[in-house]
Amino acid sequence: MKLRTLSFLFAGVLLTSLSLASGAHATAAEHIVASHAWIRVLPGNLPAGAYVTLENNGDQPVALKGASSTAYAEVMLHQSSNEGGMSRMAMLDSLAVPAHGKVLLAPASYHLMLMKATQAVKPGDTIRLNLKFSDGSTLATDFIARPADAIDDSH
Repeated sequence: MKLRTLSFLFAGVLLTSLSLASGAHATAAEHIVASHAWIRVLPGNLPAGAYVTLENNGDQPVALKGASSTAYAEVMLHQSSNEGGMSRMAMLDSLAVPAHGKVLLAPASYHLMLMKATQAVKPGDTIRLNLKFSDGSTLATDFIARPADAIDDSH
């Protein structure tokens, strides 16, 4: 009788441990720290650029898939480049943030293109973007709006 009770007890502890371990899996967003988040606001209805530093504290690479915001109807992940004196911009499906590494979204490089503002955005405003990762997780990040002549987040 005692052996049977111990078997049931062991099985219960094992199942509880397994369910806790499987539920303890962190999302991609939980491994990302976003800093230096800012938006370059351009005049009129021109698209704005959003820039941020993403640092991955996890043991696995994380893929940024894009973002969304209530302040903009469209947010796209882009990469700017200069080839032979010709500036180009290409839309990206995702951007890898290496394990224990970081990626900079900066002018003339990777950035989020913000299109069709749903409200007037002016320098000094704080705009929330929800960064989206390949596992479906999101990271709400506040971006500070800067003027058109800004070159970084300290302008």
